[in-house]
Amino acid sequence: MLQPVKEKIILGIDPGTTIMGYGVLRIVGTKPELVAMGIIDLRKFGDHYLKLRHIQERVLSIIESYLPDELAIEAPFFGKNVQSMLKLGRAQGVAMAAAISRDIPITEYAPLKIKMAITGNGDASKEQVAGMLQRLLHFDKAELPTFLDATDALGAAYCHYLQMGSPKVEKEYKSWKDFVQKNPKKVSGV
Repeated sequence: MLQPVKEKIILGIDPGTTIMGYGVLRIVGTKPELVAMGIIDLRKFGDHYLKLRHIQERVLSIIESYLPDELAIEAPFFGKNVQSMLKLGRAQGVAMAAAISRDIPITEYAPLKIKMAITGNGDASKEQVAGMLQRLLHFDKAELPTFLDATDALGAAYCHYLQMGSPKVEKEYKSWKDFVQKNPKKVSGV
């Protein structure tokens, strides 16, 4: 009898105060597949606190729609403008609080780590990350979003998938001889 394949849903978020990206990956066994990606458009809100409320509402709505098992979120990078950093940190914090309120574990990734995981280049452009994700996840180029914040968020989710590693092998072997001794039926001529 076949064992059911374990499934995991990873929500990736690229925090922003103007455009916030999200991406959802489904992992079945060891194979990732794109479920959804998009943006939370915050440009119509003039007040920063209204933006925060909208982030909370939309992230909770995304969580309720896709029921993620884990959240991968891009860490804010350090810029020169302290006020922008504070606002970005608040936006990230509200998205994280939404996940925490639903008991979803959170992992934070530096932008450099995400770019390295996806493209092998920490200085990769948003376009390079998007193009590589399109090839890795086999979706049509026409599905690439206008705002690459969505593919950045998908990149955070894919980076998290890669960090999960491959499934653990139940048995460990010290040598080929050890393998043969523990698996005589798998080795012919023994």
